[in-house]
Amino acid sequence: MSDSIYIKSPREIELMRQAGKLAAGARSIARQAVAAGVSTRQIDRHVHEFITKSGAVPTFLHYNGFPGSACVSVNEEVIHGIPGRRIIHNGDIVSLDVGATFKGFVGDCAGTFPCGEVSPEAKRLIQVTRQSFFEGIKFAREGYRISDIGAAIQEYVEGQGYSVVREYVGHGVGRQLHEAPEVPNYRFARNERGIGRRADPRLVRGMTIAVEPMVNAGGFEIRVQPNGWTVVTADGSLSAHYENTILITDGEPEILTMAEDI
Repeated sequence: MSDSIYIKSPREIELMRQAGKLAAGARSIARQAVAAGVSTRQIDRHVHEFITKSGAVPTFLHYNGFPGSACVSVNEEVIHGIPGRRIIHNGDIVSLDVGATFKGFVGDCAGTFPCGEVSPEAKRLIQVTRQSFFEGIKFAREGYRISDIGAAIQEYVEGQGYSVVREYVGHGVGRQLHEAPEVPNYRFARNERGIGRRADPRLVRGMTIAVEPMVNAGGFEIRVQPNGWTVVTADGSLSAHYENTILITDGEPEILTMAEDI
């Protein structure tokens, strides 16, 4: 990933809006497919069919070798769940992460959804994770820094008794799925030159970034499964994920993947 931040032109922003709308639609399709007895592979097929029939390309498919069009992560799986034979059961929580590439631009979004009746604890985790995104983007305005977003997310999440994953972060998004800058969901030390510590640029209009808190019910520690992709909580606790692609404007941020239903 290049260190240079790609500021989008008005034409490119319009393409980002279209890509974002398709990604949001794919997330809705995936959410509607979550049901007891359904396999994670079946959800992935729904996502693939929706994106391709819409004239776009599933961004995740074959990205660095990833074998699915969606990441489908269940319960203690934080992110990068590989679609396969795993069956979803009543009471599970399912994190769905999707990307759609339309005319060369990427929309990226995620959400965690319940299957049937889930525990009050699981429901609260999902709600807190979603709200932490909105707490963070209160600072997604010109003049603030990337670190202001992460600090707000961390303060809210930890105030609710949960923890924020450290090893995986949000990111710029546009012509590439992962562009500069990185967007951590926690406070970090800043170095103006970006040497030795994370760079912490100021936000300017025309930036498009994916803000994506990953929140664990237990500790923030994670581990990667032997498949090299799926990230799980180290203590086996539940995890939730919420993400949208946003545009920095001269006022409130514009959420490009906000539509919850198609």
